[in-house]
Amino acid sequence: MLILLLVQSFHLNSQERLSIVATASMIADMARNIVGDQHDIKMIVPIGGDPHLHEPTPSNAQLVASADLILINGLTFEGWINELIENSGTNAKIVTVTQGIDILTSQTYKNSADPHAWMDVSNVVIYSKNIKEAISSLDPANSEKYASNFEKYKSLLLDLDQEIKEAILTIPSGQRILITSHDAFQYYGRRYQIQLEAIMGISTEAEAQTSDITRVNRVIKEQKVPAIFIESTINPKMMRQLAQDNKIAIGGKLYADSLGDKESPASTYIDMLRYNTKTIVAALTQTNTPGAGEDTNEINYTFITTLGLILFVGLGVVIYLFNK
Repeated sequence: MLILLLVQSFHLNSQERLSIVATASMIADMARNIVGDQHDIKMIVPIGGDPHLHEPTPSNAQLVASADLILINGLTFEGWINELIENSGTNAKIVTVTQGIDILTSQTYKNSADPHAWMDVSNVVIYSKNIKEAISSLDPANSEKYASNFEKYKSLLLDLDQEIKEAILTIPSGQRILITSHDAFQYYGRRYQIQLEAIMGISTEAEAQTSDITRVNRVIKEQKVPAIFIESTINPKMMRQLAQDNKIAIGGKLYADSLGDKESPASTYIDMLRYNTKTIVAALTQTNTPGAGEDTNEINYTFITTLGLILFVGLGVVIYLFNK
């Protein structure tokens, strides 16, 4: 009889667990902070994947079909999401977590919204509030718990927001220029007062134009920018070439469209923004010195090659003298 009661209790608890699906890793992490371990939280685009370029899989369709709540960023970030939802036949509640945010629009394309609103930490308070309200509507019995979790997370976010503001102010004003692969940091720039320049537009689907490369080269030279940055989800080849051409440093790898894995310094949203800021500050407080743009691997390769040549010549001289 006891075993039967335990089985029934387990079955009841498993039924109470809702399936919450987020499109991207940042949103999934925000949801975990609000929901805790009360319900199952999964994401469509895996860690390290590019949500701009994601191609839905059959397993994505199954995940969406069985969801109770789907959290999307919107603003064209997931251009594939509407078709995926429609084809899955899901009955899930769909929530756009950017609702209520002061949206930036593209400087190039009219009526084109910039989806990277999470790069401003104060916006994530709004993201989190939308998540809290969404899950509370589906699980009102635990709404007080979600409200409490939201307040705790909000406090952490506001502390981080202030931390970033103070950190960016330590960069000399003339060097507060952030150059990245694609235009994912405009919200960050607006909030924390740093100039943004990018090779590609707000979507990684866009191709780099000669005019953009010329513009960025000009900014580097005129402003004596000491470093530029690669991104975790984008091939760094173009940025490395840009650094080499201008003899400046690659300041580090930034995380924009995805969190890092558990072994990375950016495995949560808060860690991601903190790590990005530390990386930016460390690189931009340096002076622009000739040759700084050589990649570490390239320096090692050059050193090893030169050392090998010296040893080879030296060995040849020894052999020649010995035979003589």
